[in-house]
Amino acid sequence: MTASETVSSATGGTPAAIEVRELHKSFGDLEVLKGIDFRVARGEVVCVIGPSGSGKSTLLRCVNRLEEPTSGQILIEGADITDIDADVDHLRSRIGMVFQSFNLFPHLSVLRNLTIAQRRVRGRSKAEARRVASENLDRVGLSDKIDAYPSHLSGGQQQRVAIARALSMDPDMMLFDEPTSALDPELVGEVLAVMRDLAQEGMTMMVVTHEMGFAKEVGDRVVFMDDGVVVEEGDPVQVLTDPRHERTQRFLKMVH
Repeated sequence: MTASETVSSATGGTPAAIEVRELHKSFGDLEVLKGIDFRVARGEVVCVIGPSGSGKSTLLRCVNRLEEPTSGQILIEGADITDIDADVDHLRSRIGMVFQSFNLFPHLSVLRNLTIAQRRVRGRSKAEARRVASENLDRVGLSDKIDAYPSHLSGGQQQRVAIARALSMDPDMMLFDEPTSALDPELVGEVLAVMRDLAQEGMTMMVVTHEMGFAKEVGDRVVFMDDGVVVEEGDPVQVLTDPRHERTQRFLKMVH
């Protein structure tokens, strides 16, 4: 039985959107991920929480193959992207990624930031790329900023542009790596509101976050990581208000 057939049989014939198996990642002698196993179903919002240095961002970067796993498997809708013959660029084009820092091109307008990858990677015409960009700026409430430059936007607006840019590539799923951690507190809400809307639309999402209220309200599942392993996972209300593991309890006391 192939890897994808194994996943399908385990999930009633439908492969998980994301499946991670025995994932290890080391940087030199430092082992950051120590055998991670978990899955994200299509349409599910999974929030990953845990202390700094627990491996959350490394996990996300491995899922998108921005980091090369040391060992283990990552399957995207049944296709093993850790396979030596995998078309990583094609698979990555189906996964939108939003980082802590906005990573916008400062010398390009908002429109150009949203159209450059569409034209180069998706091969869209100038007019089509602009139409898609306009639609997605409207989704994040920034239609009026289409000709602005990043330096003229607040941090919250820049992050919403970054989300619109990812959405303009028509991803099947979205990965968010602490998307509000670089924002002033009063700007956090506007970014979380956009993410909340995406969740309601049924977007598959994996969110590394320190926003416990968001995780409880929007997440279908919360995964708590510490020291490179998944310590606890389950229903957000249960994990965040009545955690079973002592390490989870200790972490939540520190962040509340």
